[in-house]
Amino acid sequence: MSAPPAPGSPATTPPATKQTAPASSPAGPAGPAAPAQSTGPAGRPSLDWQLRFAALSLIWGFSFLLIKVGTHGYAPFQVTLGRLLSGTAVLAVAMVVKRERLPRTARTWGHLAVAAFFLNALPFSLFAYAELTIPSTLAGICNATSPLWGMALSLVALSEDRPTRRRVAGLGLGFLGVLTVLGAWQGFSGLDVSGTAMALLASLSYPVGWIYVRRTLAGSGSSTLSLTGSQLLLGTVQLALVTPLFTSAPNGFPLWPTLAVVALGALGTGLAVLLQYGLVTEVGPTTAQMVTYFIPVIATAAGVAVLGEQLSWNTPVGALVVLAGAALTQSRPRATGASAPPRRAPGPRRRKLP
Repeated sequence: MSAPPAPGSPATTPPATKQTAPASSPAGPAGPAAPAQSTGPAGRPSLDWQLRFAALSLIWGFSFLLIKVGTHGYAPFQVTLGRLLSGTAVLAVAMVVKRERLPRTARTWGHLAVAAFFLNALPFSLFAYAELTIPSTLAGICNATSPLWGMALSLVALSEDRPTRRRVAGLGLGFLGVLTVLGAWQGFSGLDVSGTAMALLASLSYPVGWIYVRRTLAGSGSSTLSLTGSQLLLGTVQLALVTPLFTSAPNGFPLWPTLAVVALGALGTGLAVLLQYGLVTEVGPTTAQMVTYFIPVIATAAGVAVLGEQLSWNTPVGALVVLAGAALTQSRPRATGASAPPRRAPGPRRRKLP
């Protein structure tokens, strides 16, 4: 949400177009209609989508670990620039293979520039800066709050997203989980406030971008791959202009941080988007977007197992509460079947002629 979407997710959630209906991240407001599903001979989606679903969960879940490793050798802006360069390269190859064309109108490019800032340049940079002072596990859990921010913003910005009791309850439950993760009853002792605030701000940036995309780029006439590839390109340009102003050239290219940044972009930002497109087409956005709920679990496990980060009881407990609240905010009322046509009121009975 990329961290993609995030991170890592889910972060490059693609704009909606008339040709294709991408998965709306669970962090965003109501998503577009699901595209037609590809099914096997038995009328069910082919089995290998589950493997791709697992791969996508792992890629986005490990993105926070890769960010942490990348910051061991590079400045945060440099990590983000390398990530966007690698991700853009992957999508550029995909566009060439599929013979996709870039958007042609200046209006579309202008909206994509704004989307690139809120969905890529800003959150990617904030997560990189945040992980200078907070564990990757906490960054991954903060990323899971995007659905909560999306719900809160949709109540204001999207009039068609009417609140329900269940969704409002999910919003309150989710933020209770955030307070549990942060240890509010302890006065947030031992918590790096600035790093945590940057991670939460990054999570807030995603739904801001999704709402903007939904209002400006729906029905633009370009394919989803073309729009997302162009969006990443603009994000790369934005970071290429900013990075030299705030950082100096690295003295070298340390092996592990360099590999982490390349993997973060090529896998977590490039390949992950392509996997997500395939899942949405095959099993629909409702199933595909469930990947977001595995990201904090995998990010936490990776941070503890690989980086040796410490984990107190309130972190996993609060994360579960956050995920439960996020799931409630994404719930929709069950669609009712087509109602029978209204019965005509009986008219006066006609008397038979003798």
